[in-house]
Order: sequence, then structure tokens, then C-alpha cells
Amino acid sequence: MGEARFYSMIKIFADTGDIEEIKKLNQNPLVAGFTTNPTIMYKAGITDYERFCREVLDITDKPVSFEVFADDFDEMERQARIISSWGENVYVKIPITNTKGESSIELINKLLLANIKLNITAVFTLEQVREIVVKALITDKKKVIVSVFGGRIADTGVDPTIYIKRIRSILPRWVELLWASPREVLNIYQADWAGCNIITCTPDLIEKYEKLKGKDLTEYSLETVRMFFRDGKEAGFKI
Repeated sequence: MGEARFYSMIKIFADTGDIEEIKKLNQNPLVAGFTTNPTIMYKAGITDYERFCREVLDITDKPVSFEVFADDFDEMERQARIISSWGENVYVKIPITNTKGESSIELINKLLLANIKLNITAVFTLEQVREIVVKALITDKKKVIVSVFGGRIADTGVDPTIYIKRIRSILPRWVELLWASPREVLNIYQADWAGCNIITCTPDLIEKYEKLKGKDLTEYSLETVRMFFRDGKEAGFKI
């Protein structure tokens, strides 16, 4: 009764722009790949995009997703082709639209025809998924990840678990479905239940997952009570 249900089928990709964390997590058998994006890299203080990416690729031969950072489709294509050339394990992240809301499907198809591995990112809606299914030239010979931002969807009050399960039923089986932006450890279990192949996790979330998976809830309750007691005592509270 006190045991949490444990899933092990889903792949965990570490989501970070910290080189030292990548070195550490690359040794962790739980981590099957890595992702990053311009926002994560900016917050990590990265200023030389190519240097950072090449440093990551010197560390790991696991799948790594690097994102284009242009808004013009021609420039996106140029960047994608360069990024892809850096390694066999590289997936190029292409947002489903540009900042004007214009569809990236035409660009996606150009890159698929060039046999570039893609991570179609910033996907939020069923309409976007249907567009990918109907218009993208995805076959079982193409390496494609579709990243659905479950955490951000949840932030709007929509249950991402049921939503993403429906998306899984729409996508071809050979397309890897990724749950992006998880907010808590529970999302890993939810993503597995929903049929995701991959979930991205921050290093902190990976550490918490490893520490608590399968933990006895009665024991966890007792640890929590002891923590409250200890901290109250250390604070010197009196009434």
C-alpha cells in the first residue's frame, strides 16, 4: 500500500545548458540523451553557441537536441544543416511555427528530405499534431521526435496526461513522442502512462526521481514528521 508504482519504459533526456552537469549525467545509465534550447543556454551564460554544442558532443554520443535560433525559414534551414553536420547523434530542434505563427512544415519537409534528424518542438495543440501527421513527410525511415510541452499545457489548467495520450494515438508509431517541461516527478509516471517515448528532465528533477522512486510512503511520512520536529527544535520555537 505504501509503495509507489514504478515505470521504467520511458527514456529520460536531461534538459540543461550546464557542461559540468552534462559530464556528470552522461555517466548516469538512467539518462538516455540530452536536450537544450536558446533560453536554457542563455540562462546558463552560454555566449558561443557552436563552441558549447561541440563541447557537449565531445562528452556524449547519446542523442542530443540542439535548437535553431532564427525566425526566418531560410536562415533556420541554413542553421539546421550546419547543426546536423556536427554529429550522427544530433537532432535539430525546429519550432512548429516561427514568431509570426507561420507554419514550419515546409521547412520540416525540406530537412526530412535531406535525412536530417528532427525534434519538432514547442508543440501545444492537437491541430499542430494533425498538421504534422497530414503534411510532414515522415516515414518509418526518418528519425523524428515531436516535443509536446506537457508542463506548460498543465499550467493553463488542462490535464496534459489525457491530452498527450490522445496525441500518441494520432502520431505514427515510429515518431517518438516527448513530454517537455515537466514540473514534478509525477510527470515522469504520467508521461509513461500516456505513451510517451521520452521525457525531458532538469538535473534536479532527475536527482529527485532517483531518490524517491518506489519509496515506501509510510517511511516517507515518518521522515517528514521528523523533519518538521527537527526544524521546529532548531528554530527554538516557543509558545
